[in-house]
Amino acid sequence: KTDTDCIEINMKDFNRIFVVGAGKATALMAKALEDILGEYITAGYINVKYGYTTKLKKIHLNEAGHPIPDNNGLEGSKAIVSLLSNTNERDLVFCLISGGGSALLPLPADNITLAEKQHITQLLLQCGADIQEINAVRKHISKIKGGQLAKLAYPATVITLILSDVVGDRLDTIASGPTVPDNTTFEEAWRVLEKYNLLDKAPESILRRLKEGIKGKIPETPKENDKIFKKVYNIIIGSNIIALKAVEHQARKMGFNTIILTSAIEGEAREVAKVLSAIAKECVSTGNPVSPPACIISGGETTVTIKGKGKGGRNQELCLAAAIAMRGLKNVVLLSAGTDGTDGPTDAAGAIVDGTTFNKAISLGIDPLIYLKENDSYHFFNKIGDLLITGPTNTNVMDIQIILVGAHSKG
Repeated sequence: KTDTDCIEINMKDFNRIFVVGAGKATALMAKALEDILGEYITAGYINVKYGYTTKLKKIHLNEAGHPIPDNNGLEGSKAIVSLLSNTNERDLVFCLISGGGSALLPLPADNITLAEKQHITQLLLQCGADIQEINAVRKHISKIKGGQLAKLAYPATVITLILSDVVGDRLDTIASGPTVPDNTTFEEAWRVLEKYNLLDKAPESILRRLKEGIKGKIPETPKENDKIFKKVYNIIIGSNIIALKAVEHQARKMGFNTIILTSAIEGEAREVAKVLSAIAKECVSTGNPVSPPACIISGGETTVTIKGKGKGGRNQELCLAAAIAMRGLKNVVLLSAGTDGTDGPTDAAGAIVDGTTFNKAISLGIDPLIYLKENDSYHFFNKIGDLLITGPTNTNVMDIQIILVGAHSKG
């Protein structure tokens, strides 16, 4: 046993090895584990997003819904619980967690239906709640999140390998922390619904459970000092900053002066777009924060408060707002995309814009301002041909923004 970056295990200490998990990148994680452990694996079961698959030998792969959980995810979660139900202290459990794990591990608490959980998830997504707020609610209406998977696996040894898809790489937030102590409470979950005026829209069964939890009639999620965490190890093996550094390395090889602004971008997508556009303008006019030819890199996860009736995702909305802010700006291009290849409920990862995007759209009879007002960024970029479509990437470390600023022309 060493630190959280390296754990030494003796296979002779264990009679059986199980693999469970969920997320958009979990299929390839499972494949890597099979390649390493081979016949040592006793059995396994993972939930992944539809289409995010690979061929596995020992681990059963179950495709399910994301971002709204579905019945496939529910049945898969039950299978995971069943697999862990008779583990003992001579068992080793690998838990593979990546972005999307919350939606892909839907096991509602007693007296709450999947449809009710789907409804509250949709409400939280639409109102602009951030991932920490959404997960505070998810943990307290679940049998598996907020450390409860670790409770199910106890007294086995649990090693959780994690690809982080949250700002700050908070272990208790990634996939709602199924093997991590939960520092949120029933009262905090209630306050999230209160903050976004959802108390009159939330299913009565969910409100009833939160009320009973606040009164102490239902046990809280496992906390820091619980004995179930004594043999649980949570290790982050991939994150946004690692992806940004890879972009930086490649951009330098291509001759760009590069800078990583941050891997912790948050906030309303259209407001973040204004800031990034301002940075691009500054680079063009003064050579700050880095001189052209420049590659300005950032990452994180923005949110969109949906007020219109359109279709899109946070990256596409960011790009649409940037196209408006960068109108007429020469020699600059901006990309914003989800590393998983999916941006919102669309088949696009994001979009690409430059200083000509606004006028290009106008010439086609498309008003960017109207499309932004309607949160209809997908149809906007589809019509002008600037969607970024990659297909499933089988990974997920949040979003990446890249601004390229060309060198000043001579003479």
